[in-house]
Amino acid sequence: MKETAGDIDDRGATGLLGDTAARDYSRKLRLFNAFAEPELRRAIASLGLKQGMRVLDAGCGTGEALRWLSDAVAPQGSVVGIDLAAAHVAAARAIVSDEVLVLQADVRRPPLEPQDFDFVWSVNTINHLHEPLAGVRVLASLLRPGGRIALGQSSLLPDMFFPWDSRLERLTNEAVRRYYRNRYGLSERDLANTRSIVGLLRNAALRNVKVQSFIIERVSALNPADEAYLLEAIFRGTWGDRLRPYLSGKDYAELTALCDPAHPGYALRRADFHFLQTFTMAVGEVP
Repeated sequence: MKETAGDIDDRGATGLLGDTAARDYSRKLRLFNAFAEPELRRAIASLGLKQGMRVLDAGCGTGEALRWLSDAVAPQGSVVGIDLAAAHVAAARAIVSDEVLVLQADVRRPPLEPQDFDFVWSVNTINHLHEPLAGVRVLASLLRPGGRIALGQSSLLPDMFFPWDSRLERLTNEAVRRYYRNRYGLSERDLANTRSIVGLLRNAALRNVKVQSFIIERVSALNPADEAYLLEAIFRGTWGDRLRPYLSGKDYAELTALCDPAHPGYALRRADFHFLQTFTMAVGEVP
């Protein structure tokens, strides 16, 4: 069922990248889930979830994975989603069935009973915490003996956008990292935490840790969902004018032309456009 219970006390809930209950990434999350749906579904299918399992999606975002997880454990199973952002919770509740419980909650302080779940799925969430290891330990405490947790993380390896210009691609990626470091007062080590999901599971005393990476690969011509994600979430939402101070005038002008659908050299409609991104999933088991 859908409920409004479990709403959090927002004091001190700000995350590494400024996440609060009022932060709204809904559009970007929906774009990513539509874009990466085939690979995310393949990742879930590889987990061997069984009918009747009780599953938690920690950091459920706009709720698309809640439906995929529900399909995997139906009809006797149950799925719960939690997310810090009120906008994400509202979006998730709007698309899931009445049998799926979605709570606004901080993954560091979930309003859930210990040892109540068979499986925890958490994608692109733990890396937002100031203390990710503590977050993993909290999630592990929600699992029954023998239960498993899957940490998923996008882009452990640098994404490839411009196979014809690795120099501009490298400079753009470096500019993004500099932007985030400056905006949020982070160090390079803080941003490197996204690469540590295997270590997090092992340092949290989980056993039988296994890891698998899925390649998200696209070439032109792109379907509408793929182009929408790359154009809106990356070219405009992640790059755009914010990178101007971090690139030379010439490089910024070249990047802007490649990201402009009205420009004849628009990257997403070039015959040689080839995009690669990784999605990595590490799975561990509680004793």
